[in-house]
Amino acid sequence: MVGILDIQFNPVIGDKQANLKTVENFIAKNSDKKLDLVVIPEFFSTGISHDAFEKFPEDANGGETIAYLSELAKKYKTNIVCGTVIEKNGNNFYNTCFVLNRQGEIVCKYSKIHLFNYTGGNEGELITPGDKAVVANLDFGKVGLSVCFDMRYPLLIRKLAQMGAQIVVLPTAWVIPNKIYNNDKSKRFERDIWLAMNRTRAYDNMVYVVVSNETGKANENVSSLGSSLIISPKGEILADAKDEQTALYFDVDLDVLEKMKLQYPITSID
Repeated sequence: MVGILDIQFNPVIGDKQANLKTVENFIAKNSDKKLDLVVIPEFFSTGISHDAFEKFPEDANGGETIAYLSELAKKYKTNIVCGTVIEKNGNNFYNTCFVLNRQGEIVCKYSKIHLFNYTGGNEGELITPGDKAVVANLDFGKVGLSVCFDMRYPLLIRKLAQMGAQIVVLPTAWVIPNKIYNNDKSKRFERDIWLAMNRTRAYDNMVYVVVSNETGKANENVSSLGSSLIISPKGEILADAKDEQTALYFDVDLDVLEKMKLQYPITSID
């Protein structure tokens, strides 16, 4: 069994230390559990703010944010999918997810490929897209990396599954306009679509999906949808954070997953 801790909260814009402390508090509160993998939201250290992205970027090794999380990985003996940080490499900025092992070492990193440039999104005005799918080899199994808007692109998730991913993680800051968020009917519709999309990706590719989202008001224009999720390869919702600032914990069984794949080798069938 693999013990997964899936964190959801509302970051303080531009306050790295406060946000890192929030993450540490969630891990500490769950340190009595078997922590094999911790997953943190996209933009967790800065909040959703282009000003903060430009003012507080990290270097190609993740800077102070990944250094802090590295100490947590060692202290709590857990692997960590470090949400995303804004990585400055040369003249380019990337929305990058670092993965740490239990020794606090960087195993790999993934730069978000599919940027949110639609229906009011302007991520591409600052961020350069990545160009490579990445699967992290950890001590318990293989974890495919995706970020936020990537989930709208089924072929990327399928590629991760074909690369051997047993779990696909999705650090995200999935937002909707405040006028929709504040209307119960329209918010419920957005949430239904969100659940259906993530459940379908898990079911179609026979992988666990772990979504770590922000929640609550992000800025004057948008709010994060919440509903961080842990989903089974059968498309079952095993845990749902809804609107809370919380950390979901669930044990997933990779042995069952591998038995399922022997019966139905879905990634080798076109």
